[in-house]
Amino acid sequence: MIKINFKKKFEEFCKSKRFERNEKQIEIVNLLEKFLNSKTKSLFFIKNKNFKSCFYLHGNVGVGKTMILNFVYDMVKVKKMKSHFNEFMIKFHDFRHEKKDEKSILQFVKDLKKKYELIYLDEFQVTNIVDAMILGKLFETIFLEEIKVIISTNTRVSELYSDGLQREQFLPFINIIEKNSIQKELLLDDDYRIQKKDKNQKIFYPINEKTLFNINQNFRVLTRNLQKEEKLINTKGRKFKINNYYEGVARFNFKELCDKNLGAEDYLNLANICNHIFIEEIPNFDEYNSNQQLRFVTLIDILYDKKISLTLSMASELKNMSSSRKHSEVFKRTVSRLYQMTLTKSV
Repeated sequence: MIKINFKKKFEEFCKSKRFERNEKQIEIVNLLEKFLNSKTKSLFFIKNKNFKSCFYLHGNVGVGKTMILNFVYDMVKVKKMKSHFNEFMIKFHDFRHEKKDEKSILQFVKDLKKKYELIYLDEFQVTNIVDAMILGKLFETIFLEEIKVIISTNTRVSELYSDGLQREQFLPFINIIEKNSIQKELLLDDDYRIQKKDKNQKIFYPINEKTLFNINQNFRVLTRNLQKEEKLINTKGRKFKINNYYEGVARFNFKELCDKNLGAEDYLNLANICNHIFIEEIPNFDEYNSNQQLRFVTLIDILYDKKISLTLSMASELKNMSSSRKHSEVFKRTVSRLYQMTLTKSV
């Protein structure tokens, strides 16, 4: 690893972007520099007991985790890969399905090792039992192959998959991460994304005739002179039809996206053909529609990662949106992201 003065470069970066200098963020940058320059476990056949394979950065929404990790990732001159966690797991499951071999996990990690020294997984979260049951073995193998991993997440290691089915089978993964990771929390008082809110924000509430009029007006302006098409997304046999699609601009009712049996891969395929999406009649969330809420969280994570702009109509003002108890913590990230994704200058 080539030595780089991360602190100096980060301070120059913040100055150029007119970001406020923050000592807590600089502390994270310094720790990342030490982590990325640390030696492997088996240097000269002598075990380095202090070596950690993973840097696990967690914290509340909008504190700059992704900004810091993106900066560091761009600075490092090694073979590297950056991926949203959902995309990474889709590729992993596709590989296992194709190989259908007991050694498919080792083969997948060996392929990673050939290509990359560093893997950066953004927005790490565990929401389904399929991932929960396999992550322990997958990451154990990654660490054994001495691939360095950087993770950003809103969740402490000990709280991952906290209400998940058969969580006792997930606990070995937690032990593996705790043993092999530098865990650091980034604590700030403010959500920088919410501070950027301005008059260009495209959120309309509550759901009524006036809101519908505003949505229609925005949609007409944005799709003027664009050709309407009929799009059909096919994800492993699941067909999803888009009725309102105009050269990258799509319009949906919330139920079309979140009441159906759709998942991360469907949303990823949608994001790949869109640059602006209208979502109407987003409800408040509670225990009765928590499944739809989780789909919505996944959808927004993927659209955010793909830099898709949004126009929304909602049951209430975004800051007053309610949540199911089960998803209340992760939904804070969704709300923060919605502020940023609706600051569009397209209309």
